[in-house]
Amino acid sequence: MAVKGLGQLDQEYDGSNLKIGIIHARWNRVIIDALVEGAIKRMKFLGVKEENIIIESVPGSYELPWGTKRFVDRQKKEGKPLDAVIPIGVLIKGSTMHFEYISDSTTHALMNLQEKVDLPVIFGLLTCLTEEQAFARAGIDEAKSMHNHGEDWGAAAVEMATKFGPQCPF
Repeated sequence: MAVKGLGQLDQEYDGSNLKIGIIHARWNRVIIDALVEGAIKRMKFLGVKEENIIIESVPGSYELPWGTKRFVDRQKKEGKPLDAVIPIGVLIKGSTMHFEYISDSTTHALMNLQEKVDLPVIFGLLTCLTEEQAFARAGIDEAKSMHNHGEDWGAAAVEMATKFGPQCPF
């Protein structure tokens, strides 16, 4: 049994003044597309304007930390700074240690990236043991009674940007 969602929110957050980036890997594209769509759907529900959701891609999950840093820097240099960014990737265990190395290094790099870019970096990396788990977490396999984690990431981006992002009052 899986515990779903972000839990009880202390309030609904207004994303109407936010600019949020999504940068996604292209590996496991069907799953990635569902997660990206879930994040966009939730952010739009919370008021983020479609034109303020900027999307970029990188080849794979390992490239997410560097790509995210450059994406944030580019947006700032162009005078269109982001309030939060959601790197989205999917790693599925295979028969070698590759999964463990990529999962661990990408997770730590994304965590450490927040201090470097001084923005909320939402952890949008699925690390699944099977393709079926990834489909369930992307809301594709409804028989497994899971929801789309991308929706959670979109909501987390709006909350974190509102509370702690560059536009916050402190």
